Amino acid sequence: MKKIFAIAVAMLCAAFTVSAQDMAEATETAKAANEALQAGDNQTALAQFKSALEMAEMCGGEGMELAETCKGIIPKILLSMSKADVKAKNYDGAIATLKETIEAAKAYAAASVTEDAEELLGQVYNQRAGELLNSKDFAGAAAAYKDIIASEPTNGMAQLRLGMALTQLGNTEEAIAAYEAAIANGQEKNAAKQLSTIYLKAAQASLKANKFADAIAECEKSNSYVESANAYKIAASAATKLKDNAKALGFYEKYLEVSPDAKDANAIMFTVAALAQQAGDKAKAKEFYSKVVTDAQFGVQAKQQLDALNK
Repeated sequence: MKKIFAIAVAMLCAAFTVSAQDMAEATETAKAANEALQAGDNQTALAQFKSALEMAEMCGGEGMELAETCKGIIPKILLSMSKADVKAKNYDGAIATLKETIEAAKAYAAASVTEDAEELLGQVYNQRAGELLNSKDFAGAAAAYKDIIASEPTNGMAQLRLGMALTQLGNTEEAIAAYEAAIANGQEKNAAKQLSTIYLKAAQASLKANKFADAIAECEKSNSYVESANAYKIAASAATKLKDNAKALGFYEKYLEVSPDAKDANAIMFTVAALAQQAGDKAKAKEFYSKVVTDAQFGVQAKQQLDALNK
């Protein structure tokens, strides 16, 4: 019995000796970590504080104070490293480190660090996406903006910029969906302008391909977002090709309303007069012929038609 007791005491003394040694080693490691931190070597400091934390936790209650100190420092070092990556425009590195920062800060109940890191993470996502778009890496930009929207579904600016990247990639249907989402989330003016342009370009392509009905529909869609003289002119040309003079007349008149000082205004006014004359609308024909009687190119013909209409 005495022998067993003696063995137990010896084992207990050994345990205390090992614990004391571990605690001393943890303390020395934490000191070295602090020296590295003061020297600006965050990477070494982080590794050593993590090691000190692990050793301190193994020491039980004796290591509790040191463990808590390490827990308070580790998320702050990670946040500082993230900021250095952002400054160096190493956005992928910053994002990875910020995610690690948030995980550590939450685990160690560092609420203020969690808040700062989450805010910075959002900013970094936007900076990275913006640089990709500006450098014309449209595929990368589209992927980056999709990441932002996944965590911020109502981010209208991200949706607008996603639409811009997708437009450049030729993903028109997906771009339209992104612009519509942008309109729903506060980017009405900018997104509407982009959508108007998409449909105007589609109308130009349809007119060139002799798809006249499609061209008219696309012009009307373009004008539903932002009214433009070009859309009315294309629609008028398409309607003329379809021999729908009534529609052509209406589109040309709208063209003149939107762009009264257009370089070809006199040519369009002469066309309106001719279409009105064909439709039997003498009053409108006379009105528009009268507007171009002094024009060098159309004046003679306009006067002849006026004389004929006044008989």
